[in-house]
Amino acid sequence: MSLFILGVFLVLMFLGIPVAVSLGMASLGAILMYDTSTIASAVKLMYSSMNSFTMVAVPLFFLAGVLMDKGGVAEQIFSFCEDVVGWIHGGLGHVNIMTSILFAGMSGSSVADVASIGALCANAMIRSGYPSPYAWGTTLASSMLASVIPPSILMVVAASVAQVSMGQALFAGIIPGVILGLVMMIYNYFYCRKHGIGHRIPFNGGRLWKSFKRALPALMVPVILLGGMYTGYFTSTEAAAICVLYTLIVSMFVYKKLTFKDLPGIFMSVAKSTGTVLFVAITAKPAGQLFTLDGFPALVSSAITGLTQNSIAVMILIFLLLCVIGMFMDATAAIYIFMPILLPTAVSVGISPLFFVVFMVIALSFGLITPPVGVCLYAACNVSGMSIEKITKGLMPWLIVLVLCLLFFILFPNLITYPISILFPV
Repeated sequence: MSLFILGVFLVLMFLGIPVAVSLGMASLGAILMYDTSTIASAVKLMYSSMNSFTMVAVPLFFLAGVLMDKGGVAEQIFSFCEDVVGWIHGGLGHVNIMTSILFAGMSGSSVADVASIGALCANAMIRSGYPSPYAWGTTLASSMLASVIPPSILMVVAASVAQVSMGQALFAGIIPGVILGLVMMIYNYFYCRKHGIGHRIPFNGGRLWKSFKRALPALMVPVILLGGMYTGYFTSTEAAAICVLYTLIVSMFVYKKLTFKDLPGIFMSVAKSTGTVLFVAITAKPAGQLFTLDGFPALVSSAITGLTQNSIAVMILIFLLLCVIGMFMDATAAIYIFMPILLPTAVSVGISPLFFVVFMVIALSFGLITPPVGVCLYAACNVSGMSIEKITKGLMPWLIVLVLCLLFFILFPNLITYPISILFPV
């Protein structure tokens, strides 16, 4: 039954049928063919997947990200980062990466990062003499950070599917996100110094103070978000609602880039984007239940652990599998389908469920920037007017750096889980 679902799903998807429809049709076909008595329970599962307080955070974080994109936050963050790190070798490359780190703590979406602040940073790099492929490769690589650093939409979805604490999962994304950003800045420093590229601006403390004051309202978003969750003032979903309200106030009354006339269009855009994600969630729920009834996760676990019982080797095998999956499938759909299948395998060799959630989000994020279906890659092509081949060439060194970082996390998983055990003692 599980193989039937996967087979039908892949065939329909490659025929061009939307992911959610393909998954729903595959699940329905399996129910009709194998056990019609589960139709009623499947409908209940589809309803329960949306009747969830936790999942309300998804559209709210989407909305907050769009409001920041349209509300003038990007320009303020870019100016602040330019004054902080623009004087170092590879100045605007560092600005690009640091801006993505800060914007990631507000938007939660890699696509939003590329289309808004990423385009701003890449174009600034090109005007300053950086090669176009390198500028856009930097932009794409740093856009991955928005899928890792809270309030990551993918992290919210993954935590919900894995049934781990959403607050802990969001906090757990901070350390790997910052490490990825710092490693990218180190690589950018040595690359630019070796090739003699990159315009630098003189450091000016007065200018930095002015840009910090202008950017402070925007910089308060992650502080309010994470501070409220850590102190227990509000849950992750409530944090998302507060984030929307605060961003709306800042965009309309501080930066004055939004008006009431802009809101209906923004709400419609968010509704469409959210509908796509939640439609996948609805159709994935019965599929996951059918996999469990069929014993498919146990079979996959036995197959992988039959090759090796070493936790590092198992995680590397899963990473390779997720890279292939991420290249051909939407990351949200992949989480809903493969999290219930692969998580038991990881747990069986001693991997923390919390670490696996973070690991899976990072691994699937590679698919956002790689062909053939990388949505961030195509967004970069549309914005820049460059070919996929040219941008991919500039991206390759960054992919090697990011893979090495993920292997480092596999070798030292406590780097992610230990701080969370201190922040959230049992």
